[in-house]
Amino acid sequence: MFQYIKSFIHDKHLWVVMEYMDGGSLTSLIQSHFSNGKKFMEEEIAGFLRPAMEGLEFIHEKGRVHRDIKSDNLLVNSAGQVKIADFGFCVQLTEEQRVRQSMAGTYYWMAPELVRGQVTELPLVKAFMKAEGQDKEGEEKEEEEKEEEEKTDPLRALYLIATKGPPKLKSKSWGRHIKDFYEKTLAAEPSERASSADLLEHPFLKATCSRERLIELVKEARTFAHSKKADKSSS
Repeated sequence: MFQYIKSFIHDKHLWVVMEYMDGGSLTSLIQSHFSNGKKFMEEEIAGFLRPAMEGLEFIHEKGRVHRDIKSDNLLVNSAGQVKIADFGFCVQLTEEQRVRQSMAGTYYWMAPELVRGQVTELPLVKAFMKAEGQDKEGEEKEEEEKEEEEKTDPLRALYLIATKGPPKLKSKSWGRHIKDFYEKTLAAEPSERASSADLLEHPFLKATCSRERLIELVKEARTFAHSKKADKSSS
């Protein structure tokens, strides 16, 4: 978990000191990796997802719901650690209040039942996976870009989440374990969606890369980001 260190008042403002995660967000790492012409191996994806899922299970055991799990809120560091951050939408569920109907979180990662205005009970799991397929040529590529543009509209995104279900994996090269993990994580019906505890026992998260490999990936992303920044400064 992302560690709180201390807080204090300075010049009438509240300052909260948190643990420094020098690798930035998982989103920035993914962007650097793809911008550098690379793709993640399945065991590398599992390597980043497993500690995030462990953090999510810890939150759920305490009866809390994060409500905004996404790659922007997963932070990495040069020690190869992955931690959950940004608890601004987090709520505590109790025996007296076991359900939440409020529509909170980021549209693009919102669960279908929340979009449809249905209640959510304990246990709740909200995990993410993004899979990149192969680019298409000509008209097919233009059509794909048009579809992506439509998906970036928040209202359009909410409509697709509520009516179309999870997006299909584009590439056929994914292994059976990651495909099954994807389906269990993004099942449209809450009753069919795996809990964080279930997912921690899934074969996909049992075959993760080493911590050393995660350290290498973070280092590569930071080096690439620094080189891009240096190129911009010199131009």
